Amino acid sequence: MESRAKSLKSKKNKNVVINVIPGHFATNHSHVNYYIDMTGVKCTNKMAVEAAHTLAKKYVNNVSIDTIVCMDGCEVVGAYLAQELTSSGINSMNKDASINIVTPEYNTNGQMIFRDNTSPMIWNKNVLLLIASATTGKTINKAMECINYYGGKIAQISALFSATKSINGVEIDSVFDTDDVSDYKTFPQKDCPDCAAGKRIDAIVNSFGYSKF
Repeated sequence: MESRAKSLKSKKNKNVVINVIPGHFATNHSHVNYYIDMTGVKCTNKMAVEAAHTLAKKYVNNVSIDTIVCMDGCEVVGAYLAQELTSSGINSMNKDASINIVTPEYNTNGQMIFRDNTSPMIWNKNVLLLIASATTGKTINKAMECINYYGGKIAQISALFSATKSINGVEIDSVFDTDDVSDYKTFPQKDCPDCAAGKRIDAIVNSFGYSKF
């Protein structure tokens, strides 16, 4: 499977690189024809800095952010994004502010929650939701419901890769999108053409990575 991988530079920032692997992959919510490997962006400081710089450009001067909620292991990017937002130029709405960086927890029922010590960082705060990959939008919907439940206000949704332009009327800004991976497709399991053709699944994929069959 790894032999099929190819490196892809973001059209927005050539210093941000991901690996894409074509094939037949199963996520929690759908089947996709590419595995988007963002390990380097999430786990190396130089690329995380570049990704954060790219995401901050669009709203550093026009969106006030109190808290960044990080999903899918995006805490490193989230920390650098907070730094970008608070140390930018004179027109920055967040210059010299202190931005909270938190990650929701999943309870035994699979619901996202914030504990009593972190929920004040959501209540009545302008929240930037940072996610690794936005495909079907189900994870984003769950995160938005959770943030709303705890009294937060969604100010921005950012993703490292997004296959959709908006969720619930909120625009998604991303480092990579389907313009970078033009033939990226996602299907409900029952409508997957590879399944219908009897093609084996190459791997189970999620925000942590992949497990080959």
